[in-house]
Amino acid sequence: MSEQSPAASWHATTIVTVRKGGKVVIAGDGQVSMGQTVIKHNARKVRPLSKGDVIAGFAGATADAFTLLERLEAKLEQYPGQLMRACVELAKDWRTDRFLRRLEAMMIVADKSTTLVLTGTGDVLEPEHGIAAIGSGGNYALAAARALGDSDMDAEVIARRAMEIAGEICVYTNTSVVVESLSE
Repeated sequence: MSEQSPAASWHATTIVTVRKGGKVVIAGDGQVSMGQTVIKHNARKVRPLSKGDVIAGFAGATADAFTLLERLEAKLEQYPGQLMRACVELAKDWRTDRFLRRLEAMMIVADKSTTLVLTGTGDVLEPEHGIAAIGSGGNYALAAARALGDSDMDAEVIARRAMEIAGEICVYTNTSVVVESLSE
């Protein structure tokens, strides 16, 4: 039997973003698991940044995600109103800094006009169709949101329904959902 570090055995999260009808929404579940045990049901993995002008959701190791959120906040202060530039600068640091390179997390960030997915491999990706998802249940939420994207539902309803569907499929995702949104 292989021995895992405690950090390696922590799982969980699903984050989805939907941009539709002049609104962007990021929704995330609240479950934190260690192995087969649910440790917490109501973690807050989605939050506003930059005085409420940016919203972000994270998946991965919690301490790593908080470190990245703090670094992103600093970049947003350095480049106010320039989400893409702040994220590219963060991604450069993430790839080149010896400490940051070891962080295991992903983020979805959005402002009124741009949605981006950031990864530790240096990716700063703008999703097609205004829909993206990350985390253990990300593919389920992504598929559900894309399927619902052409419906008459608004962005928040689509995001909540996608999270509900992911929660029904992924054992590391629950239906205790936190939603943050911005309007154009």
